[in-house]
Amino acid sequence: MSKPYLSLSLDMDNQWSYMKIHGEEGWESYPSYLDIFVPHVLKVLDELNLKITFFIVGQDATFERNHKYLRDIAEAGHDIGNHSFVHETWLHLYSREEMTAEIDKAHNIIEKVTGKAPTGFRGPGFSWSPTLLEVLADKGYVYDASTLPTVIGPLARLYYFSTSNLSKEEKEDRKEIFGKFSDGFKKLKPYLWKTKKNQQLLELPVTTMPVFRIPFHLSYLLYISNISSNLMMLYLNIAIFLCKITKTQPSFLLHPLDLIGGDQISSLAFFPGMNISSDRKVLIFKKVMKKLGTHFTLTDMNGHVESILAKGNLKNVTVPKN
Repeated sequence: MSKPYLSLSLDMDNQWSYMKIHGEEGWESYPSYLDIFVPHVLKVLDELNLKITFFIVGQDATFERNHKYLRDIAEAGHDIGNHSFVHETWLHLYSREEMTAEIDKAHNIIEKVTGKAPTGFRGPGFSWSPTLLEVLADKGYVYDASTLPTVIGPLARLYYFSTSNLSKEEKEDRKEIFGKFSDGFKKLKPYLWKTKKNQQLLELPVTTMPVFRIPFHLSYLLYISNISSNLMMLYLNIAIFLCKITKTQPSFLLHPLDLIGGDQISSLAFFPGMNISSDRKVLIFKKVMKKLGTHFTLTDMNGHVESILAKGNLKNVTVPKN
């Protein structure tokens, strides 16, 4: 029997978006590390013979200096997704008109630069709304991947606020980033949204550990590895075991800073985990991929979505609520 699927995706948050999220001055000039990160990550993925989905922020595609690197991703055979245009974590508050403009603007520039039209979307900071789903469905998107069913969202937000330089007003704008405790009880397996127009859109949540609903994407594994590599592998093994017994086919999330350290991106040395060298991060990534690859068929989001829809057994349809 073939192994169940596991999709790999990387949210292409650039240097400016990390600075913006952290409240650092100078983000408005849109500093970029794509010239360093993209060759680095493509080399690592090529060594592992992996194809993944890159969720690209539209703003980055407006700068000619980034075009080569974004095209390199597509030309290497990787899937392309839409990660919004300006990477606002309060995307869920947008009006219908604002949301349509945001999605269209990002979609059009990403397709123009990469040559690939996105068919999937992930909201920055896991933000989503019924309005977003309606706009995506109207535009013909196949899936959304913005939900993170975890109970620790409020704790992650508290840590984020305590380590940032955000003003009181900026914290208010971001008051729902990483979601609510109740989000931990959202569906973990793929399901269909049903919009007001009776359109359907597949939701492929970022997988958290079944039963416990705590994250196990690479950022968390790196954090645990700082305590103990053995503890990290135990944590991952438990997550794999629970996914298999619950028949959960994971959607595994990556971020740029999961694969590159402060030794190469010194301007972001203040971010958690940047004290880990790039070589060690790559070593951990390869170790995690080897372990996941023994239990799952590793693929990009598009391949995973096609497999889910081909089976045609998604019976649960959810009506989105504010």
